[in-house]
Amino acid sequence: MKISLRSILLLFFFLLAPLSQADNWPHWRGANHDGVSAEKGLPVEWSEEKNIVWKLTLPGGSSATPAVWGDKIFLMAQDEKQISLLCVSKAGKLLWKTKVVDSRGKAKGEKSFASPSPSTDGKRVFTMTGMGEVVAIDFDGQEVWRFNAQERYGKFRYGFGYHTTPLLYSGRLYLQLIHSGGAWVVAIDTMNGKEIWKIERPSDGVAECEHSYTSPCLWRDGKQARLITHGNDYAIAHRLIDGKEIWRVGGLNPKDQYNRTLRFVSSPVATAGLIVVPSAKGRGVVGVRPDATGLIMSGAKGEQWRLTRGTPDVVSPLIFGEEVYLNRENGSIICLDAATGEQHYSERAHAQTYRASPVAANGKIYVTARDGTVSVIKAGPKFEVLHKNKIADQLTASPALADGRIYLRGFKALYAVGKK
Repeated sequence: MKISLRSILLLFFFLLAPLSQADNWPHWRGANHDGVSAEKGLPVEWSEEKNIVWKLTLPGGSSATPAVWGDKIFLMAQDEKQISLLCVSKAGKLLWKTKVVDSRGKAKGEKSFASPSPSTDGKRVFTMTGMGEVVAIDFDGQEVWRFNAQERYGKFRYGFGYHTTPLLYSGRLYLQLIHSGGAWVVAIDTMNGKEIWKIERPSDGVAECEHSYTSPCLWRDGKQARLITHGNDYAIAHRLIDGKEIWRVGGLNPKDQYNRTLRFVSSPVATAGLIVVPSAKGRGVVGVRPDATGLIMSGAKGEQWRLTRGTPDVVSPLIFGEEVYLNRENGSIICLDAATGEQHYSERAHAQTYRASPVAANGKIYVTARDGTVSVIKAGPKFEVLHKNKIADQLTASPALADGRIYLRGFKALYAVGKK
């Protein structure tokens, strides 16, 4: 049978298509800052003996999600001597290890100065530590610039340390610094580390409410984008050009039943049509309309819907398809209608402690328990666990999805989950 050159070329490009279309995972919540990937071939089942492509023992702990770009994986590690940025190949080999800052002892489980996740623009990797060290490192492991946020913007005053991941977008690195020593939002030029703008973030919150452990998120609809910061009783949307406030969500810590310990840990999430704002300690969740302006209290025009209870306390929400998923710390999954906030179900996937945020791809939700169990749930209004997968490690970092693989950062090792 004679095969034409055109047919051979078509077959060649067809075989390469899955690789060329595969997403990078440049940020702790993925390419679109929402925990959702366009990947199609991710595994549903794995174990220590099945679908683990490789496992790399790491020199220190961290709860930071890996960043993936092309054939490189970047992740943080804290040992007794230093906090480092590691670069690992897709084959599971350590390519280089660069010191970010001296360590204050070894990471102990979730207690780490290496909690903020790295992010990358394809040329440089941007890191931040709990001591405030902000560093840009190129793909060869060489430092480009650095500064210390505490020296530049004031000493951190948190009850449990700094754990916020900066947001990287369009040539800027946005820092959210919300604590008892001040409340600031800062835009940094990724080329040189210089400040572009800094704004004060006003609030009437007091006591521990001033301590925010959340990370900023990004809303965009193809025409415009906004930065959303979260903490000290409010979620606030800012203009990217100068940080000016566009709207703020109030009523998350109502004054008539005020909780002085309501520190926010769970971060907001946004898609083009909806922003979901959590709170803390079992209180409310708000769905915000993208065209909102001003102060958004209960019943305001900018509010899509509002619940008075059910928020995750640590884990961030997920919007996928027509549903919102709230992964609570005990393993309960609450599924809501994204348009109305109406509850479809509340079921427990796996009874354990949860710290990592859920991710989604190809009609499936991946929820990660601290004991090393990842439950794969069918997306949609009906609860169905497709499979539970267990590895012998503890997982508090959110998974990274890229190139047909799930990358799991454990306390002891990095795992590449996929078809061998």
